[in-house]
Amino acid sequence: GGLIAALQRPLVFASPVLPCSPLLPAVPSSLGMEVTAPFTIMALNGSSVRLTCTFNSCYRVEKKQFSLNWTYQECDNCTEEMFLQFRLKIVPMEQTRFGDRVEFTGNPIKNDVSFTLHNVQLDDEGTYHCYVMNPPDRQKGHGKISLIVITEEPPERDSTVAVIVGATVGGFLAVVILVLVAVKCVRRKKQQRLNTDDQKTEEEGKTDGEGNPDEGTK
Repeated sequence: GGLIAALQRPLVFASPVLPCSPLLPAVPSSLGMEVTAPFTIMALNGSSVRLTCTFNSCYRVEKKQFSLNWTYQECDNCTEEMFLQFRLKIVPMEQTRFGDRVEFTGNPIKNDVSFTLHNVQLDDEGTYHCYVMNPPDRQKGHGKISLIVITEEPPERDSTVAVIVGATVGGFLAVVILVLVAVKCVRRKKQQRLNTDDQKTEEEGKTDGEGNPDEGTK
């Protein structure tokens, strides 16, 4: 009885993802370091901006083993320039394009490796890469942020116009979809009517054909 009951139960397929455990000899890449960073950040020229980068690891952060690198890439094919690293402590790189405008504002113990860039310049535009290593995690965490520098804040009416335009476009698309659905429904109903009329005609033809012999015998 127990076996039959077990066989009648719906099958539940467990996820292949294993829990984080320091007992695991090797952590698969899917279970290793996970880094979270915004894709794009906009900053006003001359202001300060915080580039946020956080991570999740299966292991507690040990400063003796933990390492962090921040690099800057001016273009897609350009070489990455390291400007900040963590080796037991934060070590700003000397003679970088940012000078003393870089301030580490994260806390590795709290899984935060963010930094703040002061007095943002137009030349600061580009891609910022965040690399994190937290042994015994074997996978290096990587996040990247695209920084866009603007010279003035966009007026509020622009966002209103964007909302109106978006709503108008969305409404237009909704109307188009409704029209297409309506047309399809009308065509389907016409086809159904034609099929019904054809069926009736066939039935009437059969009735007439079956009635002729009766009339001939009379």
